[in-house]
Amino acid sequence: MPSQMIQWFPGHMAKTRRLISENIKNVDAVIEILDARIPYSSRNPEIVRLCSDKPSIILLNKASLADDSVTDRWARYYTNENTVCIKTDCITGKGLSQIAPELKKLCEKKLAKYEEKGMNGRAIKAMVVGIPNVGKSSLINKLSGEKKTKVENRPGVTLDKQWVTTNIGILLLDMPGVLWPKFDERSVGENLAITGAIKDDILDIEEIAMVLCSRLRTHYPALLCQRYKLDAVPSAYEMDDYDLLALIGKKRGFLISGGEVNMERTANMLIDEYRAAKIGQISLDIIKDVESNA
Repeated sequence: MPSQMIQWFPGHMAKTRRLISENIKNVDAVIEILDARIPYSSRNPEIVRLCSDKPSIILLNKASLADDSVTDRWARYYTNENTVCIKTDCITGKGLSQIAPELKKLCEKKLAKYEEKGMNGRAIKAMVVGIPNVGKSSLINKLSGEKKTKVENRPGVTLDKQWVTTNIGILLLDMPGVLWPKFDERSVGENLAITGAIKDDILDIEEIAMVLCSRLRTHYPALLCQRYKLDAVPSAYEMDDYDLLALIGKKRGFLISGGEVNMERTANMLIDEYRAAKIGQISLDIIKDVESNA
């Protein structure tokens, strides 16, 4: 397990908090994007605090990579009278058609006031927020019908705010991804690291892969066995996470001189295959675990 709490808070993230605080008054609603694999760990409590007075849509994005039954429970968990939670995937386009009608429902009172003032057809203004690498740029490009923002599968690409018009009658204010200064729960930092919300080059990739081994053996042992051709997943009492990772590397033939396992190569492979859903559709935030800790 990682020996210390994972932290990553570059200077531009402090700037983003200020941008959100300064601009929230200029929008009608908020579109908050979470990673469907980690709907709890990817929810920035500071964004929740800064945007709490606005109607909001929560998008559980990358839903095709997550355990569908777990994602359904999270969608119900986050939905209330001021918030609608939708499963989405910006690659396939799943769920995106629900955004405009749900926003209009949430903002119907404000839209009625605009009409009373003769402002018929005024576009809803929505701020798009979330942590790094959850798919904000992909969402905006999908909704605008063209490549308005730079997209890369790594955190920290968007560094400033920008207004973007869409073809669904909504004006989007795109904000850079922002983490928060301190993760109170170790599992939150670990899950963010596993899914790629924190830059890999500041992490001990072997330790993060060991954490992933622990999550997989606990919640998805059958998928772990199937992918890496294990007869069974040893219990934590029989084999610790380091040795389980080594067993996976041995099964893949990642050996170096002396017959030892190349642990760095094995760790990178496991993380990469998890992120690409090659192991299966896997969620790391299990809602019953979160509810029991509430």
